[in-house]
Amino acid sequence: MTLLFYLSLLIFAVTLLMVLIKPRNIGIGYSAMAGAAITLVLGISTISDIIQVWDIVWNATFTFIAVIIISLILDEAGFFEYIAYKIAVYSRGGGKKLFILIILLGSLISAVFANDGTALILTPIVYSILYRSGTPRDRILPFIMATGFIADTSSIPFIVSNLVNLVTAGYFHITFSRYTEIMLIPDAVSIAASILVLYLYYRKTIVKDFHIDMNFDPSSFIKDRRIFILAFPLIILLMILYFISGFVDVPISFIAIPFAVFFYVLARTGGKIDANHVIKIAPWQVVFFSLGMYIIVFGVSNNGLDAIYISILNYFTMFPGPLPVIFSGFFFALNAAFMNNLPSVMIGDIAISGLVHPGALMYANIIGNDIGPKFTPIGSLATLLWIYTLERKNAIKISVAYYMKTGFILAVPVLFMTLLSLYLTLMLGDPIP
Repeated sequence: MTLLFYLSLLIFAVTLLMVLIKPRNIGIGYSAMAGAAITLVLGISTISDIIQVWDIVWNATFTFIAVIIISLILDEAGFFEYIAYKIAVYSRGGGKKLFILIILLGSLISAVFANDGTALILTPIVYSILYRSGTPRDRILPFIMATGFIADTSSIPFIVSNLVNLVTAGYFHITFSRYTEIMLIPDAVSIAASILVLYLYYRKTIVKDFHIDMNFDPSSFIKDRRIFILAFPLIILLMILYFISGFVDVPISFIAIPFAVFFYVLARTGGKIDANHVIKIAPWQVVFFSLGMYIIVFGVSNNGLDAIYISILNYFTMFPGPLPVIFSGFFFALNAAFMNNLPSVMIGDIAISGLVHPGALMYANIIGNDIGPKFTPIGSLATLLWIYTLERKNAIKISVAYYMKTGFILAVPVLFMTLLSLYLTLMLGDPIP
């Protein structure tokens, strides 16, 4: 290995450390962009690398921004709080019923509005509902953990459900319809497995009953009725256009951005919510972080890391049956857990593109980087946002040791079953060469 390889690894490690400890409260995006700038100055990355990276991720980046802005505007309008309260009423004070319904709601939000949307939006709503009902904090913990867990494990079904999905689909030119055709069953398996393991793990600590005021009018949550009324039909139309995009070869950002602009104009002209505040609080640091880390990772890969990963993946492909998919998926998951899933998925994509037959490993990379982050609190930005939300609301403090122990126990069986379902889907359906 060359000196540039070890130097690029050092910059990568220092950048991740800066992201984790945030000295002087420096934003994670600024740390990543600074690391990218250093690789450029030292010749590890080049201008042509930056152009190539932008060509890979521009569609994913603009789509992610648009989806998050839509979700934040709907949140400000009271859309999600209204639905969550209706679910609480439907559960009729049954804690275990509410627990499962909250997981299903989180799955739906993650699917349509991305895992970051679930972490940012649903977490404080769930805490608020249970806290107002007089539920002790230790009994709120299972609901909060379930919300954070399902944000990632259910972010598989659509390209827009996770920035990881967007990047890989863009890298390998996978259409929205083709991606969904393959990943719907693994997502359903992941959700079912998540519900099972979460319920078994927390069954003794889930509150049996909670108080909910049946006479309370949930319409008081609605701040902008126009946006609330238009939300469902526009979301359905958005998803339909996503599917059509694969047949007419239109980048999905060209579909998502006009919808985000429309929702912004609705909010701005309605005057009921502060539309500019939504733009201000959008997670721009996530965008800067992803762009910076992609450039750093591209430089590390070009200087020798891709050769190491290719040899590992080639070794896995020699095993029979579902083992290549399972071994590769767990390998990518461990990468995501300890280096964050955004740099991890880019490294995986670059390595997989160097294989003679990428095959199912493209999708195993996505699943590993969607579920693997649950092993550690630094595995995904959705988890970091989830932790930040809990701290900002002064809600529940979750130790790193507790998170990692729980995350490992819960995520391993979910990851295994999801990867196995991916293999069976491909073998029984339309196998990928």
